[in-house]
Amino acid sequence: MDKKYWVPALERANDILHLLAAEPSRLRLMDLANRLRINKSSMFSLLHTLETLGWVVKEKGGTYALGPTLGALSASYFRQFHILQAFYAEAGASVRRVNETVQLSVLNGRDIMYLAKEECSGPLRVATDPGMKLPAYATAMGKVQLSRLDYVELKALYPEYRLEPRTPHTVRDVDQLWAQLAQIRASGYGSDEQEAMTGFFCVAAPVFNHDGQIIAAVSFTMLENSWMEKADAARDEIIDLGRRLSVRAGHVFSPG
Repeated sequence: MDKKYWVPALERANDILHLLAAEPSRLRLMDLANRLRINKSSMFSLLHTLETLGWVVKEKGGTYALGPTLGALSASYFRQFHILQAFYAEAGASVRRVNETVQLSVLNGRDIMYLAKEECSGPLRVATDPGMKLPAYATAMGKVQLSRLDYVELKALYPEYRLEPRTPHTVRDVDQLWAQLAQIRASGYGSDEQEAMTGFFCVAAPVFNHDGQIIAAVSFTMLENSWMEKADAARDEIIDLGRRLSVRAGHVFSPG
């Protein structure tokens, strides 16, 4: 990444916000300074500025948490996605047909970021909320969205070649991932069988815009017993949901 015009203070502020997001209401000024290796006076100035702008709040015990400005910006960010309106209009029908939870995500660098989900009526509750991220290579939705990359782009995204496994089933390196992406491009859908989380199975399909670009992905998530019973039905339905959302986004599919 070219850092010719980089602003180090913004990078430090970004690091503070990410740490507070991971550990809200637990860290004081010195904790933050030590964890991020920023001297006390600089940390004081950064926190004072962030607090004044409403990006963080200082609590009674001296700990810090994310502030209301971030909440307002986050809400505005999610409102700008018309895909969310389309998702909520279409996902319910898919959930009723398969009775499994449907989720929506976008690619965010090397991760997927969850945007929305429609829960099924069964006992399974998927512990993913809007804004949560998971490694793209370990998820069905992530692999579907990575399938738009060529091999050079994929290697540039993962220059370390080896991929950190989340479970014993996770794809291990870029070449294995590339082979999976080729299958996704050929079939029009992707899956992960306990690659992101042990015990969970997913099948995903892409959402295209009017230019034919993949802008998001949708998936069904289920446990193994449901997967054994519903994998084919879930695959067909998630592909159809992806097509319906793509049409709403202006994509025109070729006949056949």
